[in-house]
Amino acid sequence: MQVIDSYVKFVIALFFQCTQFGLFVMNNRPGWVFYTSLILLAAFVGLGATNPEQLSAWAGVGLQFTTEHFGWLYLFATSGFLLFCIGIASSDYGHIRLGVEGEAAEFPYLTWLGMIFSAGMGVGLVFWAVAEPMSHFVSPPFGEAEPRSPQAAGAAMRYALFHWGFHQWANFALVGLSIAYVRFRMQRPGLISETFRPLLGDRVDGARGHLINILAVVSTVFGVATTLGLGVIQINSGLVSVGDVAFGTTQQLMILGGISMIFLVCALAPLESGVRYISDLNMLLAGALLVFVFFAGPTDFITAAMTNAIGDYFGNIMGMSLVMTPYTGDDWVERWTIFYWAWGLSWAPFVGSFIARISRGRTIREFVVGVIGMPVLLSVLWFSTFGGSALYFELFEGAALGDAVVQEMSSALFATLALLPGAEIVSILMLVLIILFVITSANSATFVLGMFTSKGVLTPSRWSRVTWGVIQVLVAGVLLLSGGLAALQTISIVAAFPFMILMIFMAASLLRSLRTERRQQELHEAMTRERLLRLLDRSDHLGESERPTEFDELREELIEQVSQGESSRSE
Repeated sequence: MQVIDSYVKFVIALFFQCTQFGLFVMNNRPGWVFYTSLILLAAFVGLGATNPEQLSAWAGVGLQFTTEHFGWLYLFATSGFLLFCIGIASSDYGHIRLGVEGEAAEFPYLTWLGMIFSAGMGVGLVFWAVAEPMSHFVSPPFGEAEPRSPQAAGAAMRYALFHWGFHQWANFALVGLSIAYVRFRMQRPGLISETFRPLLGDRVDGARGHLINILAVVSTVFGVATTLGLGVIQINSGLVSVGDVAFGTTQQLMILGGISMIFLVCALAPLESGVRYISDLNMLLAGALLVFVFFAGPTDFITAAMTNAIGDYFGNIMGMSLVMTPYTGDDWVERWTIFYWAWGLSWAPFVGSFIARISRGRTIREFVVGVIGMPVLLSVLWFSTFGGSALYFELFEGAALGDAVVQEMSSALFATLALLPGAEIVSILMLVLIILFVITSANSATFVLGMFTSKGVLTPSRWSRVTWGVIQVLVAGVLLLSGGLAALQTISIVAAFPFMILMIFMAASLLRSLRTERRQQELHEAMTRERLLRLLDRSDHLGESERPTEFDELREELIEQVSQGESSRSE
């Protein structure tokens, strides 16, 4: 308790000192978005540090209200975002480039994918790779199978792939595509509010735009803080496995403090030399561990389980997407599916903005395939390898991994690694991978938060990034104090709700922008053809009066259709 009390005092002092220092050293003084977001987060940190029990109680009330009345909306919205992204990519809009025509991509393709994967859900994949399949194996969804049975194992893999499949990444793709289109195609600031300009017009420059950006900042901070908390819990479990370290809140706060020092130093480095190279190292280490476990573990079982899970996933995707439990009152959907969708939604401003920042020069089709398609393939392989190995050891070797999950969910990964050859070295490498994923996620978030509160600049000032980095750490610490994993899940669902509503309108706004651009292109092509025909007509009928062309009516119609959108874009 003495360590926790000291941490509380440290939290309060560090929060105000760092934010004040950041205000004075930033070149461009922040505006309403920065100050309002800071006040809201300061109130949250203050309440959580001084009265974590009260914060946990209020969050629980908010969770109950949100899931009881709007749980269905999380399911419909996330499924709708996936269909929207697929429809945009497969339509004629797919060839539109996120930049000027002919512009080359800023980063090589593999580096781009690595940065997406690392900044996206790297920490979550490591944390849940074994924990989720084993949790469903011990307690099958909706009681559809006997606990710890082969049927429960099949359901466990199916839902693990579902929760880390296309739906999750569609949240990131929608926000990222909207921001990238506005920033690189329309040449406007990379702010969330700018994506609403086709719907709100100049009103995004006033209070409504500020409110949108504030919601994005707060949602981002809570989403990243959730991931930092999960990463810290997993690191604590790893240290228990490889060293003589106890598991508890005190140790997790100390780990968080150490990790924060590393990523705050990295936040001072440019994006190209900071996140990029750490992301490359992440992917190399993750790939090496994946290959090792795949071949050192039950390879034949992994491939068979993966094949079966993919078939189950695609065969049941519609039913899993919209399943609720109104007849039984079971809260499984709220504890798992809605939590995952809300976590993805709360991450969407951060991950979407970061993906947009690194996607200049990509086409819309290439963007959607890269953001939704490729990470899902990696997720399937990752869960099949680690989760499948754990299920094999549990079913055929009596490894008691299910009991480990029941006792402490984060311990399942390292308990599984302990059953493989070279367990000590593999566990240490996995621990390093988790630390790198945490650093990458937190470092990427400092860039995005700096962009949101610096009028959308592509490279926010260093002290702006450091200020937001400190705030992320403090919010994560408060959540750990308020109940650990349960508090992280609760705050994700509650904080994501307002931004989910914004994303629905964001999709409508993006579609309007794409339609306007298409009509302008049609008008330009029609007028070009008309000019050519007029020239040909004049050369063929010298001395004769000009004849009306077939494009006169089309031209007038197109001019009328796009005049309003053209005027908005010119502003």
